[in-house]
Amino acid sequence: MTEEITQNNDHLTENEKKLKILAIHGYRQNGEVFKQKTGSFRKIVNKWAHFIFITAPHQVVTVPSRDKLDETEINEKSDEYGWFFNREDHTFRGIRKGGPAIGFDTSIQLVEEAFEKFGPFDGILGFSQGGCFVGLLCDLQQRGLTTCKFNFAVLVSGFKSGSLPHLKYYNEPIDLPVLNVYGSSDDIIPKEMSEALGEAFKDPVTLVHPGKHYLPASAAQKQVYQEFFLERYSEKQIKLDE
Repeated sequence: MTEEITQNNDHLTENEKKLKILAIHGYRQNGEVFKQKTGSFRKIVNKWAHFIFITAPHQVVTVPSRDKLDETEINEKSDEYGWFFNREDHTFRGIRKGGPAIGFDTSIQLVEEAFEKFGPFDGILGFSQGGCFVGLLCDLQQRGLTTCKFNFAVLVSGFKSGSLPHLKYYNEPIDLPVLNVYGSSDDIIPKEMSEALGEAFKDPVTLVHPGKHYLPASAAQKQVYQEFFLERYSEKQIKLDE
């Protein structure tokens, strides 16, 4: 009589069983700032997920006067970073249409290195410009143009990039589970822009809150977060048991 050996994921720690998510901050933020701002949200999904925060490679330069530009007025903020710039003066505005995508390739390389160093990751979370960046990364993954491999994305106050080099993206529906979160009163990224990003995906889960430009974490959003993350967590456990 042969004894049947069944393999399962009991040898893994609880943290290893959780979803591992790479967090991509917004423009003029950094990894530590974004970590602080997501504390309440992370508590809601802590049962199923843990997060790794990284900082974009490009320091933000603030220009107080665009009409009367003087070298002494340019201030490079050591704690503020961005994923790419859509103006030649190395600044960024989300609602801008046209323009370059300065530094985008460098940021893709940094994220790919993060996947190699800290991964594998089950999903990616992106806020504001980070949400825009993650949307592009989702498209690149579907096209096989990045080494990053992940199974879902969470977009918060995100939008489609209007930069000219990025207009070639979003042509085909992105077949990836996504939670698209945005505020109906957002005065930085109009809700229509976040809606349009969600529509680039095949079957998005949409969460609209009444607030502005932030990641909400009140009782009103708790159920949607838990349902989405529990489903992704359950999918991971099935794969671990295979």
